[in-house]
Amino acid sequence: MNAGIIGLGTYSPEKVLTNEDLEKMVDTSDEWIRTRTGIEERRIAGDDQDTSHLAYKAAKEAIKDAGISPEQIGLILVATVTPDTPFPSVSSMLQDQLGAKNAAAMDVSAACAGFMYGLVTAKQFVESDTYSHVLVVGVEKLSKITDWEDRNTAVLFGDGAGAAIVSKVSEGRGILSFELGADGSGGKHLYQDGAHLAMNGREVFKFAVRQMGESAVNVIEKAGLSKEDIDMLIPHQANIRIMDASRERLGLPEEKMSKTIHKYGNTSSASIPLSLKEEVDNGKVKDDDILVMVGFGGGLTWGAITLKWGR
Repeated sequence: MNAGIIGLGTYSPEKVLTNEDLEKMVDTSDEWIRTRTGIEERRIAGDDQDTSHLAYKAAKEAIKDAGISPEQIGLILVATVTPDTPFPSVSSMLQDQLGAKNAAAMDVSAACAGFMYGLVTAKQFVESDTYSHVLVVGVEKLSKITDWEDRNTAVLFGDGAGAAIVSKVSEGRGILSFELGADGSGGKHLYQDGAHLAMNGREVFKFAVRQMGESAVNVIEKAGLSKEDIDMLIPHQANIRIMDASRERLGLPEEKMSKTIHKYGNTSSASIPLSLKEEVDNGKVKDDDILVMVGFGGGLTWGAITLKWGR
């Protein structure tokens, strides 16, 4: 039996930062941001909320949705590049906050591809019968490493969290195929420079357009499926032009691509679970639907998964 997702949870901070708000902070405009990125607003965590607080809220919801108790979790994987502290890890903090006393805990650092790395790692532990339930969280408080005076990056990022419980699911469902990859030579194009995030937008854009499409095609082929079998593409919500390029590579109509970037901006490792939960809640993802989830991030890293939805 394959490992799959049996529970989802998300959390978005209450504070909304709109493009109009940013016009007052940096030399930019609502039209410039929308036409180049697809972003209209993003959520910003409060000063009293750190990464572990966002993770806790999403994780609690996922555990409830899965119908399990915290004590049943064998491993907690938190994908983040904005931990509260270098150590203890966010996953260890979360283990204590949840009361998941039987769980091992570790953080995963693969930037925006982190949730994909987490899901694939969880799959190995579940399918080897090491753990029955693994909690995977993608969470970022990017606002604390954003340079709010840099017009090229300040407009892009937001805060949020998404969580999934990975367990064995019924025959034929779950994670059907995956691809993980990295190109360390491109790390210089997206990195943390001192206190702030820095990015060579042109180079990251070229990498993402190529890699997102290639990885999506690869995992479809590995699963023995065709492009026509795909019910929904759930891409990392980084830039609408990158997302559309991946969709077009698969020959999918707009209604078969999840789009939440206009509401949340780029939330890094949280963006795919945020989008997945939204599509499940609005009825666009149903049992036995074939999903392709694909992300890329600093490292440079990438990851893609083909998944048949349902327990």
